[in-house]
Amino acid sequence: MALASLFTPTLIPLPTTSTFSKPHSSVPSFSSRTKKRCRIVRSVAEDREAVSMSENRRVLEEGSSSSKADIDVARDSDDIFTGRAINATIVLGFGAFAVTKLLTIDHDYWHGWTLYEILRYVPEHNWIAYEQSLKANPVLAKMAISGVVYSIGDWIAQCYGGKPIFEFDRARLFRSGLVGFTLHGSLSHYYYQLCEALFPFQQWWVVPAKVAFDQTVWSAIWNSIYFVVLGLLRLDSFTDIYGELKSTFWPMLTAGWKLWPFAHLITYGVVPVEQRLLWVDCVELIWVTILSTYSNENSQSRKSEEVSETMSSTSSQNSECLHTYKYDSEVMFALVVYWGMK
Repeated sequence: MALASLFTPTLIPLPTTSTFSKPHSSVPSFSSRTKKRCRIVRSVAEDREAVSMSENRRVLEEGSSSSKADIDVARDSDDIFTGRAINATIVLGFGAFAVTKLLTIDHDYWHGWTLYEILRYVPEHNWIAYEQSLKANPVLAKMAISGVVYSIGDWIAQCYGGKPIFEFDRARLFRSGLVGFTLHGSLSHYYYQLCEALFPFQQWWVVPAKVAFDQTVWSAIWNSIYFVVLGLLRLDSFTDIYGELKSTFWPMLTAGWKLWPFAHLITYGVVPVEQRLLWVDCVELIWVTILSTYSNENSQSRKSEEVSETMSSTSSQNSECLHTYKYDSEVMFALVVYWGMK
């Protein structure tokens, strides 16, 4: 029995779980705070990762935009060179044609002539040919003169505005020449006849009266026609055309008073009716330069203002969104630090 008792296992009582257990309320409090902190830290980390990804995307976009800008610069240089070549061809071609026509007016009679005789009769015989064309078709002859003058005037205006001599805007020059050819030549032909019918007197006051009528009624009508037709050819909206006409009507009318009254003293006092448009077109080389400069500067300034307003509004919206996003990330990080210290 004694020996059996030695091999009999003795049961040792185990401690109850109540000895090592903690209050049940502390466990959910600790886990919920930890989970909350983990969620906040994870959100801040995600925000930082999104910011870094957006910055990397922005860097990539800037690199691609810079490469595109280089390509655009090379393409623009090629376009400028091509435009210069086309413009030089147009100018030199028309110039050579005009000089050839003027100098070879007497080519049928050159036999036996010296160079001095050829140059001596060139002005006189060209004038005779112009008068003959006026008698044959006065309206068409005046339309051609006005078209040439308005084209040259716009070219001068572009060069005066800073463009090189062979980098002019062909579309702008064509628009101005088209207005001069289709409207100014024909309307001026009938206007001078109307002016003679309205003032058929020979007294001393007739010339000042014609000048006053020209610089009020006719100038207002023609300036309005010029600006409206150029706006239509540029495909501008009616609102823009009206705004441009409203802003330039009075300045252009008063600017003409500094030039035309003195020129029209010769127009209505010395020059015959059929020759008036030629004299006026010679003076209009100056006036068309002013008109074209006013019209195109207003159009370009209006378009540049619209583009700048659009770009400024877009950039302000982007900066506000980026500032708000960064502000939210900073607030979240500050809250994490604050809750971590509690």
